[in-house]
Amino acid sequence: MRIVTPLKNLDRELARFRGRVKFGAAFALLLAGVLLARAFHLQVVAHEHYIERAESNRISLVPAPPNRGLILDRKGRVLAENYSAYTVELTRAEADDMEATLAEIGKLIEITPGQLRRFRRLLAESHEFETVPLKSKLTDEEVAILAANLYRLPGAEVRARLFRNYQGGPGMAHVVGFIGRINDRDLRRVRESGLDKDYKGTVHIGKTGLEQSYETLLHGRAGFDRMETDASGRAVRMISRIPPVPGKDLRLHLDASLQEVAEHAFGDYLGGLVALDPNTGGVLALVSKPGFDPNLFVDGIDPETWKSLNESPERPMVNRALRGIYPPGSTIKPLMALAGLELGLREPDDSIDDPGFFRLPNSQHRFRDWKPGGHGIVDLRRSISQSCDIYYYRLAVDMGIDRMHDYLTQFGLGQKTGIDLQGESSGLLPSRAWKQRRWKQPWYPGETVIAGIGQGYHLTTPLQLATMTAMLANGGKRIQPRLVDAVRDPHTRAWQTQAPVMLGEVAIDPENLAVVRQGMMDVTRPGGTAAASAAGAAYGIAGKTGTAQVVGIKQGARYDATRLAREHRDHALFVAYAPAENPVIAVAVMVENGGSGSGTAAPIARAVFDYYLTGKRPGTMKLETDDAAD
Repeated sequence: MRIVTPLKNLDRELARFRGRVKFGAAFALLLAGVLLARAFHLQVVAHEHYIERAESNRISLVPAPPNRGLILDRKGRVLAENYSAYTVELTRAEADDMEATLAEIGKLIEITPGQLRRFRRLLAESHEFETVPLKSKLTDEEVAILAANLYRLPGAEVRARLFRNYQGGPGMAHVVGFIGRINDRDLRRVRESGLDKDYKGTVHIGKTGLEQSYETLLHGRAGFDRMETDASGRAVRMISRIPPVPGKDLRLHLDASLQEVAEHAFGDYLGGLVALDPNTGGVLALVSKPGFDPNLFVDGIDPETWKSLNESPERPMVNRALRGIYPPGSTIKPLMALAGLELGLREPDDSIDDPGFFRLPNSQHRFRDWKPGGHGIVDLRRSISQSCDIYYYRLAVDMGIDRMHDYLTQFGLGQKTGIDLQGESSGLLPSRAWKQRRWKQPWYPGETVIAGIGQGYHLTTPLQLATMTAMLANGGKRIQPRLVDAVRDPHTRAWQTQAPVMLGEVAIDPENLAVVRQGMMDVTRPGGTAAASAAGAAYGIAGKTGTAQVVGIKQGARYDATRLAREHRDHALFVAYAPAENPVIAVAVMVENGGSGSGTAAPIARAVFDYYLTGKRPGTMKLETDDAAD
């Protein structure tokens, strides 16, 4: 059988071969074009982008937190400063086994259970790449031991950190405040204000007091170090540096020595005191007793200490000068007398016969005077110097609660003063509209009677009373109280003084004001309720004593402080300014459960006046006073 082999079509085979060659060549050219295009994109179009990425692998931006500004008193005494110390810190993302690392560190240096608890709490609150302090303020020996063993402590590093130190002690805690570890809420607030770049690397932020109110000025702006790193991420060298801008320094109106005198004068009593310059609004002293040690919060307070402070019956964390609200008692009588004169309800020589009690028409209820049997014939000046309740019961009824509210409002009562500290209470100045809005009840005549002597619903802060007193001293000018007097630029080192802020002025007839001032001066003269505490002063004092009732007393019963537990005794108050003829300082003192303004609060004010006006520090002698008087 013969096999026939078909003849190949050479032309068709050649054409097919040429087609394949062309396709292969075209495909190769296409691939070459893609590669060239990609190379062009990488080398030309995206050159800057990849250069930056390459640099970022080699270059690291390390934030450099700024030095926090200092806080100084009026004489340059440092109240808040910075110091450097070493800290051992750990980063969760870099620690292979956090517990093993902690155990190893514990073998090298002493780590207390409290420090370990605080570390675990901060670790739980922090992000994965944040460093968390384990122990601060390391000794030189501890730094050396850790530095020699860091190679076997993954995630651990020793850093130099700036810490805050408060030299003013507990007495300055409510003024200066304290800083604490920055948290998510703080960071959110910083971002919302557009300052997040300035806070890169910042660990602490102002939490209370001036540290909080002036946080932006005190903090400054963060800088950045451009560091070259190796493959393991360790710094090799610094390439360039944008230095941080330090925070600004604050100089206060406040006198730290005067503050110490005022705090010491309280003895073991609790309370608040505010001293103002009536001409500038500068806060010369602001005491809230008891205080606390602000240094406890800088490095993170332990839970036990925080609990003891927070649950203490003495409430050391409450700023009594700003947030403590108390009935003003008889301290508002000079203002009531001025209102009676200004509204045409009284004349300086108008007199009443005080039998020791007051009754509303068609009522058998007796509103008593503090002095059994009364004061006899009383005019306006004597009503102030003797603190005659009956005079002001009658005046209050004639004036009415709404006119009383409107006039006293002009002197800052029932509203915030605007001081440069946060957390101020507004107090309460009652009116018909307020009671209807708050309680859905009508106003009763008896409530007007007791409002006339600063009792009932009326509540004030020591700061408001100081502002009121300063206005009586300066003729009706309402100046915003301010702690900060000047701010210093870190570069020029020049102080920029803050101008007083005028909030308003009450138009007062000078003759009416003079009568009221004479009555306040009579308070500290023989026969006045505060005569004993002003005895021997080398300057004139104009003031007014007061008490604020803590517990009610039955009709017909007599108040006897000696039979009451201390926590049930009246609060003692005293407001005053000096020198009486040319005032440069106005003071409001509130002593919790002090019993009487003349016996407890007035001597504290005297100690403040003596030091501020003459430089004399108080002795240990107790003043003989009439504890029954306001």
